Amino acid sequence: METQLTELRALAAHAENRRTETGIPRVAMVQGKIPEHELAAVYDPMVNLILQGSKSMTIGERTLHYDPASYFVMSIDLPAVGSIHAASTGEPYLAVSLTIDPQVVASMLADAPPPDPAAEVRCGFSVASVTPAMLDAWVRMLRLMKSPADIPVLAPAYEREILYRVLQGPHGWMLRDIAAPDTALSRVRLAIQWIRNNFRDQLRVERLAEMAAMSVSAFHRHFKAATAMSPLQFQKQIRLLQARTLLIGGAPTASSVAFDVGYESASQFSREYSRFFGLPPASDVLAVQRHIGRR
Repeated sequence: METQLTELRALAAHAENRRTETGIPRVAMVQGKIPEHELAAVYDPMVNLILQGSKSMTIGERTLHYDPASYFVMSIDLPAVGSIHAASTGEPYLAVSLTIDPQVVASMLADAPPPDPAAEVRCGFSVASVTPAMLDAWVRMLRLMKSPADIPVLAPAYEREILYRVLQGPHGWMLRDIAAPDTALSRVRLAIQWIRNNFRDQLRVERLAEMAAMSVSAFHRHFKAATAMSPLQFQKQIRLLQARTLLIGGAPTASSVAFDVGYESASQFSREYSRFFGLPPASDVLAVQRHIGRR
């Protein structure tokens, strides 16, 4: 597999230390030391392949570590905090990602056995060992950057191949479940979308459970299994990440931002912000702005 990784590293060598578009739909890459505040975000469903270095992702109560021997798959939108590390030999962190389109997955499953709607929800994110077949598909995909005219015809085929390799792997059930409308995971995903779109509103678990067509206890159990956090914790992290974005963007006061993202108490906001990001709002924003100024 080292030969394939070597070619992938060469193909992605012009990536920048931020999300770098490749010109291929849903495929991006990144290289170097990424600012920590950019690694704390709400991530879209994706397949993430490390080419150099390693990465840790903390989601709720779980932290996963992965490197070029493995890949990360996330089947639902989740707030997470990441940290990246250069290779032991000193080469910078380098990775590529494919954003998962559930409609593409669904089109691949027309002839496959349907998932069990009554199955227990497992975690909506995990790490699996990379295979030569998956790396082959990624090599063909990134080679398209050298022949852009081929992208409209060939990229969809390579995208399907990458997703097919995930489907073949130990966590293929995640893709199957998000692509089928009646599974527990797909119904949890509907609740997640509602929280993302209405994070400022008071959260009523009963309403979310009704939306997911589950009892309150079953919804709570399935939601935490999929996201590693409760619905209230999920909403809190969405609010705090949005608040940080507003403060870095120049919002006048932490108090105004607290109310803007849905908090009723500025002091509670400050406590929870400090707990999540490690610093009070003003200190954290100052540290981020100093870092941005040095770039």
